[in-house]
Amino acid sequence: MSTAFVRLLEVTKRFGGRTVVDRASLDVAEGEVVALLGASGCGKTTVLRLVAGLETPAEGEIWIAGRRVATGGRSLVPPHARGVGFVFQDLALWPHLTVGDSLDFVLGAAGMRQPERRGRIAEVLRLVRIEPFARKYPSRLSGGEQQRVAIARALVAHPQLLLLDEPMSSLDADLKASLLRELAALRSRLGLTAIYVTHDREEAAAFAQRIVLMREGRVEQAGTTKVSRSELKSKASNK
Repeated sequence: MSTAFVRLLEVTKRFGGRTVVDRASLDVAEGEVVALLGASGCGKTTVLRLVAGLETPAEGEIWIAGRRVATGGRSLVPPHARGVGFVFQDLALWPHLTVGDSLDFVLGAAGMRQPERRGRIAEVLRLVRIEPFARKYPSRLSGGEQQRVAIARALVAHPQLLLLDEPMSSLDADLKASLLRELAALRSRLGLTAIYVTHDREEAAAFAQRIVLMREGRVEQAGTTKVSRSELKSKASNK
């Protein structure tokens, strides 16, 4: 139906009597990185959860890679079959599983045969630079190390689409900047389409190619990050 890799058509989501996403429409091209920018509570995270299949739209349609995955009131494709990797804001690491076991669990759920899992786990541990942590539990890792584990878990099952919900919000400024550069390089290397949720304009401009502004559940404005970067440079030079 659409040349867009991800398409939301007039999507609405309600919780009880409250409309959280209100007739939102959005196209994301294959290989594009889009940042959803807006204040807390504007519906950004809910949009990610709708795309991932963790929520179902009350109205509208969602398409991924040419497949209609959800339509008003119905999920047509379950989350594990959508080809999506998700990095949650609170990371949501499983405390009772080691890093290696967490990755193995994801691959098992995705249907990968046991003999193939070990090689894939080793590959992703190298990719995200956490090889020494394979047998450690999350509680034994620093904030930055936990962040890398969450990214590895999102990537291990070869997703087509990467969804990131304020993944750097708990990190200090220096570590955030360093990890953001690494994440951008990794995404580019893998050629993934990505949607990155944040309330930080500078973070959005640093990572994404296009920024989509949301307010009160609606998509209000979209544009390339070139403007945002020039605005940031201008502000810095005026300080």
